[in-house]
Amino acid sequence: MTDTAPRSIELDFVAHATIELGDVHEVGSVPTGRRRVIDIVGGRFVGPRLEATILPGGADWQVVAADGTAIIDTRYTARTASGALVYVSTQGFRHGPPDVLARIAAGEAVDPDAYTFRVTARLEAGVPELEWVNRTVFVATAARQAASVTYDLYALR
Repeated sequence: MTDTAPRSIELDFVAHATIELGDVHEVGSVPTGRRRVIDIVGGRFVGPRLEATILPGGADWQVVAADGTAIIDTRYTARTASGALVYVSTQGFRHGPPDVLARIAAGEAVDPDAYTFRVTARLEAGVPELEWVNRTVFVATAARQAASVTYDLYALR
């Protein structure tokens, strides 16, 4: 049997996302770090493959590790102009030097090149025109602002 090299990965830009954040609920210390739940109150996906409004009601069920690394776990819903709903979940990490992470936590504007914020995303939709999202692996590079998170969403092909 001959070993065949897998196809290389390419990225297709899907959309720029702006996730508007609400209240931060500090659950407290748990075995894995400091648990916090951050409300998602709105936002938008704007791009060549996805246009949608993010609905209020989602959240980031985040854990902050002892070294300041934020372990991201979001779930929320978006609605397209045609009324189709898209379920979105992201998992990933935001990490960097302790002083930079402290500035982010304080709500300061921090250059995204000073830290790393990456997520994988899973999207689900139940309409034919969005069937492609159900079988696509997504990745994103993100940035944190005082009241929002932005990310550029890419589909792996």
